[in-house]
Amino acid sequence: MPPTLSSLAQHSALKLVVRAGEDRLDTPVRWAHVSELADPVPYMEGGELLLTTALTLDAEDLDAMRRYVRRLLGAGVVGLGFAVGVNYDEIPAALLEAAREEHLPLLEVPRRTPFLAISKAVSAAISADQYRAVTAGFEVQRELTRAALAEGPDAVVARLAAHVDGWAALYDTSGKPVAVSPEWAARRAARLTPDVERLRGRPAPASAVVGGTDDRVELQSLGTGRRVRGALAVGTAAPLGTAERYAVHSAIALLTLTTERSRSLQAAEQRLGAAVLRMLLAGQPDHARAVAGDVYGGLLDAPFRLLVAEPAGGEPAAEPPLPVLAEALEAAAARAGEAVLAVPEGEQRLVVLARDGGAVVTACEGYAEREAEEAGVVVGLSAPAGPIAAAAAYKQAEQALSVARRRGRALVEHEDLAAGSVLPLLADDAVRAFADGMLRALRDHDATGRGDLVVSLRAWLSRHGQWDAAATDLGVHRHTLRYRMRRVEEILGRSLDDPDVRMELWLALKATGEGGE
Repeated sequence: MPPTLSSLAQHSALKLVVRAGEDRLDTPVRWAHVSELADPVPYMEGGELLLTTALTLDAEDLDAMRRYVRRLLGAGVVGLGFAVGVNYDEIPAALLEAAREEHLPLLEVPRRTPFLAISKAVSAAISADQYRAVTAGFEVQRELTRAALAEGPDAVVARLAAHVDGWAALYDTSGKPVAVSPEWAARRAARLTPDVERLRGRPAPASAVVGGTDDRVELQSLGTGRRVRGALAVGTAAPLGTAERYAVHSAIALLTLTTERSRSLQAAEQRLGAAVLRMLLAGQPDHARAVAGDVYGGLLDAPFRLLVAEPAGGEPAAEPPLPVLAEALEAAAARAGEAVLAVPEGEQRLVVLARDGGAVVTACEGYAEREAEEAGVVVGLSAPAGPIAAAAAYKQAEQALSVARRRGRALVEHEDLAAGSVLPLLADDAVRAFADGMLRALRDHDATGRGDLVVSLRAWLSRHGQWDAAATDLGVHRHTLRYRMRRVEEILGRSLDDPDVRMELWLALKATGEGGE
C-alpha cells in the first residue's frame, strides 16, 4: 500500500498531530511538497501533502483561509502540514476553522520535526510500496509463465483473474471469448464482442477502457504486427494498482508469445496442408493420409466439402479479405473442436477443406450473409465429396465461384446449380453478346418485312422440329414453315440438322429473351 495520511500520523519519529479532516486520513499521499506561496496551486499535480510555515499567508483572516483551503482541495492536495513554533506558536484559529469546514486533513508539525524528515518518510514509503509491487509483479510473472508452459492460455487467464480480484477473458481473432475466468463472467465477456471487434480495427498494440466505475473493463489487443491476433479483457471494480498492472502486462506478453508461436505453427501446418491438398487433387488419397498423419483427424475421410474463395474486386478492403475469412473459419473450427485444412494460394485465392455439415461450413455461409460484402470475398462451395472425388469437388467449387461472380453473390453452392435451371447462367454480358451476334442477321431480315424468321425458328425449336405442330402454332402451312427454315439456314450458313446448331440457337433465343416462357 502507498503511504497515507494515517500512516504518517502514526509514524513514531515524526510526532505529527491530526487537527482536522480526521475522516480523510486514509487518502494515499503521492508526494510531500514544501511551499510558502500564497497560491501554490499552479505547481501542484494532485495527491500531495503540502508543508508550510505560513510565512506569506494571512493565516488569521478567516475569509482568506477559506479561499486558500478551497484552492488546495480544488488542486487535489490531500493534506496540509503546518509547522508550529516558526512563524506561529500554534495553528491559527482561522486556518483551523477553514480546514474543519472543508474537511481538509490538517497535520500539526512540531518544531523539532523538519520538513525534510516528512519528505524522506513519504519517499521511503513510496519506494517500499513500489518495491513490493515490483517483487509481487515478478512473482506473478513467474506464476503466469509456469501456467502458460504447463497448462496453456486458459490457465493464464484463470491466474490473472485471481490476481486482479476480478475476471479476465481471452478473445480470438473473430472477437469471440475462448477462455473466461471465473465462469460467472462468461455472459459479461460475451457482451464485449462489439468492443473487441472495434479494437481489432486498430493497429496493434491497442487498448480501451469500457464500463462504469464499479464494472471497469480494460481491453488489450494481442499481436506484434499491424493485425490484431486476439484480445484480453480484464474486469475489476476499481482501477488497476501497480502490482495488478504488472500481472496484466505479463499476461499480455505471454498470450502474445503464444499467439505468435501459434502463427508459426499455423504457417508450418499450411505448408503441410498445401502438400496434402495437392495429393488429393492428383488422385492420391492414400499418400495424402500418410503425409497428414493425425494432424487433420478424420477430416480426410468422407464426406467433406471444398470451398474456393477469392477477393470480390471493386474498392480495396482495409485489410486483405482472404486472411480475415481464413481466421474466421479457423476460429469456428477451434470452437467446435473440428479439424480444418485451409491453404492460401497466393493473395488471390483461398482453398478450404472442411467437414460437411460442420461448424466451418456453417460459419462460411453465415460470414457470406453478414460480412462478405464488406470484407470483399466471393465463395464457391462444392457438393459433399470423399477423398477419391477431391479433384471433382475442386472443379465444382470453381464452377460455383464463377457463377457467384456472374450473379453478384457472395456465396454459391454447387448443389444449388444442379437443382436449378441452366437459364440463369446465361445472364452474362459475353453470352448476350454472342446471342445478339448470332441472331442479328435474322432480325435484320425480319425488319425488312419479308418474313418472321425469328418467331418461326423459336416455334420450330420449341416443337423439337415437328413441322405440323410448329406450323399450327404459327397459323401457317407446313410448306411455308419449311421455306422459312431453309432461309434461316441460308442466312446463317449453318445446317439445322446439326444438334449443336439447334442447341446454340435455342440458348441464344433464351439469352435474348426471345425464347418464350
